[in-house]
Amino acid sequence: MIVVDTNALMMPVECDVRLFDELERLVGDRELVSPEAVVAELEKIADGNGKEATAASVGLDLSDRCEAVATDADYADDAVLELASHPDATHAVTNDKPLKRRLLDAGVPVISLRGQHKLAITQP
Repeated sequence: MIVVDTNALMMPVECDVRLFDELERLVGDRELVSPEAVVAELEKIADGNGKEATAASVGLDLSDRCEAVATDADYADDAVLELASHPDATHAVTNDKPLKRRLLDAGVPVISLRGQHKLAITQP
């Protein structure tokens, strides 16, 4: 199970990354999940204007490819950490530096942007 964060779902627009192709290249075909708090965050951002709102709108559409999972945490970063700490989780996907640090400190491998259009895994 791979846990997908808000900014990961926005990467296709913001960073021109083929997110799902890159994930398959790195880890093969795996179950993708996203906390319900991430979906709510995308909805909130998508209500705005500009490039970020467009990226969030696309991310919201892409989130349909992930199972939305309820968590105890309301804040998206905490919810990602909660799911990524589950024994079935193998990786988390995020470009959020503070969240990445928290995940690595918790022993979770993190998939993030490396180079212009490629993702890479950082091991704890």
